[in-house]
Amino acid sequence: NNFKGLVDLVRMKGVVWDDEGLGASFKDIDIPADLVGKAKEYREKMLEAAVELDDDALAAYLDGKEPDEATLKRLIRKAVLTGAFFPVLCGSAFKNKGVQPLLDAVVDYLPSPVDVPAIKGIDEDGNEVVRLPNDKEPLALLAFKIMDDPFVGTITFCRIYSGTLLSGTGVINSTRDRKERIGRMLLMHANNREDIKEAFAGDIVALAGLKEARTGDTLCDPNKAVILEKMEFPEPVIEIAIEPKSKADQEKLGVALAKLAAEDPSFRVSTDQESGQTILKGMGELHLDIKVDILRRTYKVDANIGAPQVAFRERVTRRAEVKYTHKKQTGGTGQFAEVSIVVEPNEPGKGFEFESKVVGGAVPKEYIPGVEKGLNSVMGSGVVAGFPVVDVKVQLVDGKYHDVDSSALAFEIAARAAFREALQKGKSVLLEPIMKVEVVTPEDYTGSVIGDLNSRRGQIQGQDMRGNANVINAMVPLMNMFGYVNNLRSMSQGRATFTMQFDHYAEAPANVSAEVQKKFA
Repeated sequence: NNFKGLVDLVRMKGVVWDDEGLGASFKDIDIPADLVGKAKEYREKMLEAAVELDDDALAAYLDGKEPDEATLKRLIRKAVLTGAFFPVLCGSAFKNKGVQPLLDAVVDYLPSPVDVPAIKGIDEDGNEVVRLPNDKEPLALLAFKIMDDPFVGTITFCRIYSGTLLSGTGVINSTRDRKERIGRMLLMHANNREDIKEAFAGDIVALAGLKEARTGDTLCDPNKAVILEKMEFPEPVIEIAIEPKSKADQEKLGVALAKLAAEDPSFRVSTDQESGQTILKGMGELHLDIKVDILRRTYKVDANIGAPQVAFRERVTRRAEVKYTHKKQTGGTGQFAEVSIVVEPNEPGKGFEFESKVVGGAVPKEYIPGVEKGLNSVMGSGVVAGFPVVDVKVQLVDGKYHDVDSSALAFEIAARAAFREALQKGKSVLLEPIMKVEVVTPEDYTGSVIGDLNSRRGQIQGQDMRGNANVINAMVPLMNMFGYVNNLRSMSQGRATFTMQFDHYAEAPANVSAEVQKKFA
């Protein structure tokens, strides 16, 4: 509430904002007398860092000549492009103060498309291709954000990496192999929209009415197709059940969740096959809290929300061989299928891999997809506590069939039963998500914070100083981090902060596995 303005060290001017007008009204003033000394001190530090990047500027500075404003901005920009240092800007997001200098700094210091390497992608044959940031190059743009606008509908934000985009142009979504036509093109100025008819390499545009585009998709010239580097989105690690309170809420919920999932690929929606409940999955408590708040506030959905649940996983730990025969006779045509499979752990992150090594027609080729389908059906629910199975390699090595009684369905059933038996023999274990946690705390509370993290089965990775604060890095199981924000606030009198992100899955200790099995199995 007391924040009035800031000192611009480049121009050596004070900048103050009017309390009215949501931060739009501001003016330059002379630096207040009580800040002149500190401003000169920090400007000198900035100048010393900046002139080191240019021999001529350094020589002039050593001769007592300070760089002018244009030269100083050029040196700061050079520092940003080379990574030598980065300017820090301050403001108040709550009061919208400091926005204008930030936008000016984006223009003055950040790299333009020609300052960074050309974008690379792959063509239809899988060969690497380069797209230069040039209006004459073949068109290539990347969809990086989807937003639902109450007046325009779905808006897809895209960055044009090469070529020229014209309204009415036909393009191809090379990621999904779908054709699209560019309709309404917009330049966005905060919440204001400006209709345009063309845009060029380096521009960021908002496209209304695209049918198939999702975050991370490439749109390009149909005759010069390219897929730019795909965005990787981590798997969700936490989930909650949501239950609408009325039929009207049910209808609104379906529409709202479809829009939210399109906007945010790290947010997933699924249906529990047994209970029929709608399950929301995300990257943490706060992530899902925000989604629930949007559902209630923006889409007016009234719903009951379940307690957060950790997204555990399961995997085998050793090689297992299983032969299973499915045989059923019901009076008419029966069912017969025999499969022999080998199951073994796959490398972390490799997921499910299936390979048929059958020789001599022991299992006809037309039944192999049935085997794979049966295996896949088990992946969603393991034998430890019913959680999805990850990182497993399965080989079909042998089998038998009957000319009359065998079918794809029979082999699907046999594969399903064989796989579940193999998961048991392969000593499946429970995996829990491990979070990378960073706590920034005044030194006085360091001992309490570390003790609390240890009590949560955390492993301290290291400590460092950041200004006057102590930075603690730790790996902590997600299941022990629920409600941590309140505990941290209490033990530090509100002065410590933390960030948390998913790092990896690790085998859960026996006592944790037993507790989870008791609850879910």
